[in-house]
Amino acid sequence: MFKSIFVFFISLIFIQASSAQTQLFNQDWEFVKDVDTIINQNLFNRNSTVNWQKISIPHTANIEPIEKVKQQWQGFAFYRKFFVISASDKGKHIAIKFDGAMQEADVYINGQKIQNHKGGYLPFYVDVTKLVNYGAENVILVRLDNRDNPIIPPGKPIADLDFNYYSGIYRNVWFIKKKQLHISDAVAANRKAGGGLLVHYKNVSSSSATMTVQTEVENGGEGERTASIRTKLLDAKGKVVAFNRIPLALDIREKDFETFTQVIEIQNPQLWSPTHPYLYTLRVEVLEKGKVVDMEEIKTGIRSLKIEAGSLTLNDEKITIRGTNRHQEYPYVGNALSDNAQYRDAYKIKQAGFNFVRSSHYPHANSFLDACDELGILVMDAIPGWQFVGKEAFIENSYQDTRDMMRRDRNHPSIIMWEASLNESGMSKAYMKKTHEIVHEELPFDDTYSAGWIDDAYDVFLPARQHGKYPVYWKNYKKDKPFLIAEYGDWEYYAGNAGFNQKDYQNLKKDEKTSRQLRAFGQKRLLQQALNYQESHNDNFYNKAIGDANWLIFDYKRGYADDIESSGIMDIVRLPKFAFYFYQSQSIPEKNSKSEFNKPMVFIANYWQNIGDSTVKVYSNCKEVELFLNGKSLGKQKADSDKYSTNLAYPPFTFSIKNFEAGTLSAVAYQIDGTVIKHSVSTPKTPSKINLIVDYSGKNIKAGVNDLVFVYAEILDENGTIIPDATNAIEFEIQGDAENVAPKLVKAEAGIAAILLKAGSKPGKIKVIAKSEGLVEGQLMIKSFKSSK
Repeated sequence: MFKSIFVFFISLIFIQASSAQTQLFNQDWEFVKDVDTIINQNLFNRNSTVNWQKISIPHTANIEPIEKVKQQWQGFAFYRKFFVISASDKGKHIAIKFDGAMQEADVYINGQKIQNHKGGYLPFYVDVTKLVNYGAENVILVRLDNRDNPIIPPGKPIADLDFNYYSGIYRNVWFIKKKQLHISDAVAANRKAGGGLLVHYKNVSSSSATMTVQTEVENGGEGERTASIRTKLLDAKGKVVAFNRIPLALDIREKDFETFTQVIEIQNPQLWSPTHPYLYTLRVEVLEKGKVVDMEEIKTGIRSLKIEAGSLTLNDEKITIRGTNRHQEYPYVGNALSDNAQYRDAYKIKQAGFNFVRSSHYPHANSFLDACDELGILVMDAIPGWQFVGKEAFIENSYQDTRDMMRRDRNHPSIIMWEASLNESGMSKAYMKKTHEIVHEELPFDDTYSAGWIDDAYDVFLPARQHGKYPVYWKNYKKDKPFLIAEYGDWEYYAGNAGFNQKDYQNLKKDEKTSRQLRAFGQKRLLQQALNYQESHNDNFYNKAIGDANWLIFDYKRGYADDIESSGIMDIVRLPKFAFYFYQSQSIPEKNSKSEFNKPMVFIANYWQNIGDSTVKVYSNCKEVELFLNGKSLGKQKADSDKYSTNLAYPPFTFSIKNFEAGTLSAVAYQIDGTVIKHSVSTPKTPSKINLIVDYSGKNIKAGVNDLVFVYAEILDENGTIIPDATNAIEFEIQGDAENVAPKLVKAEAGIAAILLKAGSKPGKIKVIAKSEGLVEGQLMIKSFKSSK
């Protein structure tokens, strides 16, 4: 019997539900929390005395306030769903797959416990073939426990953790119905470099590439079966551009599996990169006696990768990482984001000018990685871990997390490194050696790279800026090893490199020095945050780092402190601070590009109020900027050349203005080709009205999938200028099939109040009304669309 362990690398997107055999299983669930945790028959009965709430997935077990008033909810939550499987499906393979449930799950089918899964960030696969009733009703019950647990990574108690893990079945659930002869699930198979589909590209150039496709097929039925594989690669228009000409056939014994390996040449491939994120569709079909019995489709990107000391090369072109860190939480719903909400977060990262994101400090959702593939954002995938190393059971679970993460995500073209490291934790040498080995066991290719925060076993070293000491930091790193500044711009200003114990140093901050600045803190402090990032980003490139990733893109909540961690360049409701525009100005404008990103830009980081500041900071990626006040030129300048700007792609422009004059301040940026772009700010007057806008960020709101969008109420003067110090209480009203997840009454911060709107089950019109005493009310009509899933 032929068992191939043929190997290759990463270059695709996740296994998507592309056939009718795999369907979303998110609707018609019931939920209850804080009830008797003893499993009894009452929980499985339709006429249960338990007060079940009807819900759909993704779901959080507790709506959390936007501000931390107490520790996030922890406890037991129960989810159940009644469903019927046709009698004609008897003999097929039936499974239910959970993309993420926080954090220990006990799964019951028809009253019988079938599985326990430990870990809230990675999928688990429940084979129910032999336990379901065919032609009759079934019930699945999931008991979740998200209490502190030292054997489940990250392991550290919430009260001491620098982020929150929330609750619920917060990612998609899938119902899988296949023939007994089928492509296996990579995580469920639990085999080194095995299971499911695995794709690797080599000899990649613009003229050709070699694609190797590994497909694992299981025979769950009785008797030996003969299977063959038919593989096609389709371009973005659906045209077949490559295929296996001679299908490979193998005999598979009963209750066994075989691995098929195919090598396919591709001519004139479109190569995937951050500036050209071209995706193909790979279609793999399993045939028995000439008929298709199973099929998987995945998105795939063709690219080469090489990381060495001082250099990252993609498709034979050197790229400098200009990145950020991200936590996956939203206000109110915690981690329970819709797929579209995940995409909108990725969209904002791209919009900010970044080409890289670190999944801090755990694996993020499949749909977020899909968005990075589609938008062209490089990714470092990370296992769960932060300032904690547990005992033997914790270590074993962490090893399994490393394998499961790689098996789930190995086919994403966006992923370039695997952070198989417990962040800022005192890992043993044995642990580091083992996780590094796991990375290379799961993807044993030349272009696979492990990464870790301790400079030991890993291929890439991940120091944070604060892990070094002022003023040298990492300028004198001597080893011949690639390294990436994985965090910078926050802690070195917050605590002056005082150490990693945030709890002990949380009172060291000085209000006007720290990078932790809310939008409400005003112009001066927002400019200080932007300058901190500018200074540290500039200083990072006095060394041989392959790039850096700032801390971080979005504000978030964490367990160890009572306030919002506000070093994000966008706040927790995804509104930009001045630092957002600094980073956006560092992106190289793409010539004649149809892309909505990496455009010429200019932004005045000033509210133009008489607050005694004689300077105006302008961010732009253009050659020159001219400033106008009420139509009169204040002069044209080239970019700054100070000590904070020596290594920047596009330094800011700093203008000195002698006298304040109310009115309109305009910046005109001149590009090399002579074209101009403009940005203006005006002196705010008396608050007059409310204007409503919705944040689509590349995706319309979809009905029936718990989609979430932020709606913002801007407090404007009569000329349409936002009042930057307005704190009015805004009352929101929703009409139509949608709900406001936020409170009905929201206080504005820096002139804007935000709610989180969740679309209902039916597509249609949604009306949002915002009122506040003394202001003309705002109205907005939003249309929700039918989901394609």
